[in-house]
Amino acid sequence: MVGVDFGTLSGRAVVVRVHDGAELGSAVHEYTHRVIETELPGSGVRLGPDWALQSPQDWIDVLRTAVPEAVAAAGVAPEQVIGIGTDFTACTVLPTTADGTPLCSETPAEPHAWPKLWKHHAAQPHADRINDLAARRGESWLPRYGGRISSEWEFAKALQVLEEAPDVYARAERWIEAADWIIWQLTGVESRNICTAGYKGVFQDGRYPSEEFLAALDPRFAGFAAKLATGQVGDQAGGVTLAPLGGLAGRLTARAAGWTGLPQGAAVAVGNVDAHVTAAAADAVRPGQMVAIMGTSTCHIMPSDQLAEVPGMCGVVQDGIVPGLWGYEAGQSAVGDIFAWFVDSFGADGHEQLTSLAEKQAVGQHGLVALDWFGGNRSVLVDHNLSGVIVGQTLATRPEDVYRALIESTAYGARMIVETFEKSGVPVEEFVVAGGLLKNPFLMQVYADVLRRPLSAIGSDQGPALGSAVHAAVAAGAYPSIEEAAGAMGKRTEAAYVPDQARADAYDRLYAEYRRLHDFFGDGNMLHTLRAIRNEAHP
Repeated sequence: MVGVDFGTLSGRAVVVRVHDGAELGSAVHEYTHRVIETELPGSGVRLGPDWALQSPQDWIDVLRTAVPEAVAAAGVAPEQVIGIGTDFTACTVLPTTADGTPLCSETPAEPHAWPKLWKHHAAQPHADRINDLAARRGESWLPRYGGRISSEWEFAKALQVLEEAPDVYARAERWIEAADWIIWQLTGVESRNICTAGYKGVFQDGRYPSEEFLAALDPRFAGFAAKLATGQVGDQAGGVTLAPLGGLAGRLTARAAGWTGLPQGAAVAVGNVDAHVTAAAADAVRPGQMVAIMGTSTCHIMPSDQLAEVPGMCGVVQDGIVPGLWGYEAGQSAVGDIFAWFVDSFGADGHEQLTSLAEKQAVGQHGLVALDWFGGNRSVLVDHNLSGVIVGQTLATRPEDVYRALIESTAYGARMIVETFEKSGVPVEEFVVAGGLLKNPFLMQVYADVLRRPLSAIGSDQGPALGSAVHAAVAAGAYPSIEEAAGAMGKRTEAAYVPDQARADAYDRLYAEYRRLHDFFGDGNMLHTLRAIRNEAHP
């Protein structure tokens, strides 16, 4: 099997053995355009604050380069590959024509024609309007998203396009998640997966928000669901099927076989999200197993047999992680991005040296506490106009003090999410960590101490790509279900990090101060004003 993970800065492919999940070879392709945040490629058109775009050509280049290189590294013949699965960041969404042509290829100087990356937060005012109207009308779907949808999701981003670039909105015959667009390119068949439709597309109980609701936002928005071209689960509507996870989306076309070097006709799994497929890679697909996929941001994913309203969650979707269970999602918009920002801006010694100095400190020795809102707050406040706060700095504060405080702040944010789930009647039985930050043992120990619980660790450095391969194995018929494939191919180490009682007690005091800051600044009065002043001064 081949699993392909399309990330924020790069795409990676891994070749996996079907019977035991052994990873035989892998390759990474760095995106040429990385994240487009300041100006458009080629035209130089400037972007506003909080924009984040990507180039579809970078995604195709992953198929052309990383997949053949991974197969070569594995030392297997291409014809031995029986299936391919993919995952994507989300909500990463793009406007296209009816045949899937990205609009940015037609009008490259128009910012709204480009794919909006998950961390595009310039649609926060539009998300606020959606949430306010939904709350006033008592929309039944709103509690499924913890009472607020995010500016990162499909509807807020689409409303921004409509109101800021109506010509682009009119030309967009499809508004499609990159997770589904890449499957379209591989199979020639347009599809929509139940995961992104539910979590990012506000698809609940077989339908999208009503035309009446959308028209109340903007009369021109009433027919937006037609651009999503989907209907009830399993039914055909508009030529598109809302497809189940682990399902067969189609077969590799001759064109895609030419890109990848894989055999034409190989099984292609239904599209999925990077965080959600990682649950299968960690064999964490049972109720109560929360997987934290920790990289530039953190997604918290958990199956459950219970339906509850969890304040500030990103969503709860039936069959959203594995068929037959409710799938919950929460998250933190910036985690690794915070550490990278600090090192790039102030930490000339680099991550390793700062970590070495920080881990020598006793808990609380730096005298600091920080809020982890440098990329806004995804859960539980769902407000991307919030910003980071660091309290307690003096003339004696050193870079390693701030670095440690920032690490701790992200652990406090994770604890806030876990406690919110459990107070809402959704127990977290096991906390499983995955993603690139797992490579930092000090950070992992901080999380164990702050959370006051053992951390299990995924047994792979390529969790999403492995998870995509697990889904591909199901799609190809090698296993009858995601649970069985995960049991055979997934891997994790239970209690890889265990909390230290004394440090956990000390962190309880600091976490209480984090909660005080959280409640004080969470109303946004000061932080929203500062952001507005910044935006007014933006050239």
